[in-house]
Amino acid sequence: MTMMRIDIVSAVPDLLESPLNTSIVKRAQTKGKVEIYVHNLRDYAYDKHRQIDDKPFGGGPGMLLKPEPFFHVIEKLQSEREYDHVIFMTPRGKILNQAECNRFSLAKNILILAGHYKGIDERVIEKFVTDEVSIGNYVLSGGELPALVLVDAIVRLIPGVLNDSESALQDSFMDGEKIEAPYYTRPAEYRGMKAPEVLLSGHDKKIREWKEQQSEILTKKWKKINRLE
Repeated sequence: MTMMRIDIVSAVPDLLESPLNTSIVKRAQTKGKVEIYVHNLRDYAYDKHRQIDDKPFGGGPGMLLKPEPFFHVIEKLQSEREYDHVIFMTPRGKILNQAECNRFSLAKNILILAGHYKGIDERVIEKFVTDEVSIGNYVLSGGELPALVLVDAIVRLIPGVLNDSESALQDSFMDGEKIEAPYYTRPAEYRGMKAPEVLLSGHDKKIREWKEQQSEILTKKWKKINRLE
């Protein structure tokens, strides 16, 4: 299998460094399953002051990321390889779900654009972006945290990244809109709170039936609190 490559363009790359070099994402890179490169947008500014933002036309508060640095870095990267997806993290995008993560995980090369301030010049989106992705109906200070969410969700799906005990196949939402059953571990009783006896029984059929039942209960609860039914 060809190694996946993920490039992230950011105005504040320091926000990305630690999470990308920790835990499962770091392990995936160490194993040679994925390459992740962070590009500082300021390195691609044209003027001597390395300016990457300006006031939006038409007035209004806030600053907007300029088009020139984005065009510069994206065209440079696209001259070196073909990208399956150029993703812009934005509240107006399609809300990320497991099916989308599965789709992105099949790609060879992904380029993620993280906005900041009021966002980025619309011409960047019109010219390059193939997918606009949101992680929820709320606003953050920039696209770096959403980019990290997307990277983590994609990388853990790459074959060989997770070990058997972390298998992604058993996670919530891997089987449609379905929440997995609750988990318990030792001690069997703690401060008067006991783990379900069925899980201690060693009876595979009963355990499987209990997990399916609990999954249905939690899925209904999840749908209710999210007003999906």
